[in-house]
Amino acid sequence: MRKTNKAARTVNWPITILLIIGCVTIFFPLYMAVIIAFKQPSEMTNDIAGALSLPASWSLSNFAEAMRVTDFWHSLGNSLLLTVTTVVLSIVIHGLGGYAIGRSMKGSKFYNFAYLYIVSGMFVPFAILMMPLVKQTAQMGIANRLGVILCYTVFYMPLNLMLYRGYLTNIPLALEEAARVDGATTWKTYWSIVFPIMKPMHATVAVLTAMSTWNDVMTPLVIMSGTGQNTLPLAQLNFQTQFGTNYNLAFASYLLALIPILLFYIVCQKQILNGVVNGAVK
Repeated sequence: MRKTNKAARTVNWPITILLIIGCVTIFFPLYMAVIIAFKQPSEMTNDIAGALSLPASWSLSNFAEAMRVTDFWHSLGNSLLLTVTTVVLSIVIHGLGGYAIGRSMKGSKFYNFAYLYIVSGMFVPFAILMMPLVKQTAQMGIANRLGVILCYTVFYMPLNLMLYRGYLTNIPLALEEAARVDGATTWKTYWSIVFPIMKPMHATVAVLTAMSTWNDVMTPLVIMSGTGQNTLPLAQLNFQTQFGTNYNLAFASYLLALIPILLFYIVCQKQILNGVVNGAVK
């Protein structure tokens, strides 16, 4: 009994130290962002002690000014529109594509090729696509929020399709066969049986897609340039000028932009780990 208790109390110090270092590495930038956001510009100094010190007085003035400079509510509305629409389209379209290809790959060279062709899109750098996209969206008259949403839906298809296809390997075919015996069509089988079972993967795809869309700067910048429809990341570029960066307002704005996506992650986090593990390609 004593040996068992002693073994239970044994601490793996190398792993523990690495975890502590990892936690400090993650939380230190967040700590800096918070204290700088509440500091006044006069409190910003070049020495380390001044940068790490707490604000002399905690004030929300930086947040109010950051909201004014970025036209916060308008920019927030654009970011929410792009993110929510992209997430919904990704779950619907990529889920259907993953199901159609995943269930048809066995013994089919065409679907195997289609799967590999789509997934290979993950290896294409955005820099190669940037200029053709700018020209094509302008020629098609969708150099606006619609064009950005369509681009996002295509950009995230390779990863999401791979995740959905991998998750389908954990769903027994017997469920779908039983539904067909009862007279259900393929469409009915998917929406009534398969789609609800893939809830963990829906949550995973939603979070990954939302985070990528919410934080993206380049796609809205090159496509919606000059339209006045700024997203939050685009509006935050106002803090960076030729002569410097207003860190107090910038970090205040970053914290404001962090809140919506953080709340969304908290809502979905119960399903994420299960979705990632079960969606791993075997």
